Amino acid sequence: MFKLIIQFFLERYVIKYFKKHPEVKLIVVAGSVGKTSTKRAIATLLSRRFRVALEEGNHNTHLSAPLAILGVEYPDNVKSIKAWISVFRAVRERVKMPTGTDVIIQEIGADRPGDIAHFGKYLRPYMGVVTAVTPEHMEFFKDMNAVAKEELMAANFSELAIINRDDIEGRYAEFLTNSNLNTYGTTGVAEYRFETQNFTTENGYEGLVMTAEYEPILATIKVVGEHSLRPVMGAVAVAVKMGMTASEITAGLKLIRPVSGRMNVLKGQMNTIIIDDSYNSSPIAASSALQALYNLQTSQRIAVLGDMNELGDLSQFEHEKLGNLCDPNLLSWVVTVGEETEKYLAPTARQRGCQVRSFKNAIDAGAFVRSVIEEGAAILVKGSQGGIYTEEVVKILCHLDQTNELVRQSPKWLQTKSVFFSKFS
Repeated sequence: MFKLIIQFFLERYVIKYFKKHPEVKLIVVAGSVGKTSTKRAIATLLSRRFRVALEEGNHNTHLSAPLAILGVEYPDNVKSIKAWISVFRAVRERVKMPTGTDVIIQEIGADRPGDIAHFGKYLRPYMGVVTAVTPEHMEFFKDMNAVAKEELMAANFSELAIINRDDIEGRYAEFLTNSNLNTYGTTGVAEYRFETQNFTTENGYEGLVMTAEYEPILATIKVVGEHSLRPVMGAVAVAVKMGMTASEITAGLKLIRPVSGRMNVLKGQMNTIIIDDSYNSSPIAASSALQALYNLQTSQRIAVLGDMNELGDLSQFEHEKLGNLCDPNLLSWVVTVGEETEKYLAPTARQRGCQVRSFKNAIDAGAFVRSVIEEGAAILVKGSQGGIYTEEVVKILCHLDQTNELVRQSPKWLQTKSVFFSKFS
């Protein structure tokens, strides 16, 4: 009850903020995967012209999102009345003060049915970007139609909807009621898209940005994996709709870099290439990351695959499906972390002919990978948050000066992981 009361008043202050500052445009980013990368890409492009505000983390819940929108720090102790008194003091000042902001970009998340719809009760975004509809929190959502209906709600209560055409199946169009709609992606069906001409690990993708408003824009985008281009194309769509010029967009594209733990390329020991995708894992993200690994030219490829959490009754099917994508002709080793991958993915990959080793925790998995890597190998590290923590695999394999690029390295997270890994010692 205490949290609900706090939430109610925070939402009222958000309403007051936009009523007092109608010139500030709100862009919300929803979707099963890719929200943070899309949010950051949008911010990078829009910053070439506009004053942009965003919360760098992923505060996207009903309690944390209002504070992120208002630019007020989320309290460490949410049970402390004293802490919330300080928060509300800062919130009131934020509503009254000059903004210094043209655009606010905010993630909104869906853990349960009704979550996105609730945001629509008090937010009136200028744009709603939906990144993907894929299995998520399936212990709460009955089926994929329920997921699609939930995530696409962000498009419906926004003035302008921008959706990822490649990662949202056409059959879900029945849940869209907003006719002011544009699409983005990397395939020909998307209105705002990227057409690849060349790729190198060092420079990323070279190619053409295609829009309805401008002639093709020649661009270089320093990311790895075709699916990593899609958040960037979402940002391009937003930038064009915000009136940015082709030259401003080109300049912004040069500045885009992967977010930590999200297809971030690091240099590892023995001149290895590490694709650090350890922040989270889902079926579409894991399969796309695996394809990106296959596209790298090297004599040894290793896939470290952690459990995909929150799949509910779909867990066996999705892990076996990912196991079927493990190609023995392209992978020297498949290394799994967690119970679900060991139970379902590992046997399927073995049946395909892959060499497989399974581990209960990321530290043991990292030690094994370090023992088998060869000069110049390419290693994909994919995993989820709760109980998987495959960033600790990356920590074992990368150079010490790159550990600041890993996810979940704050003192609070390190303490949480220390307690977790102590169970295996």
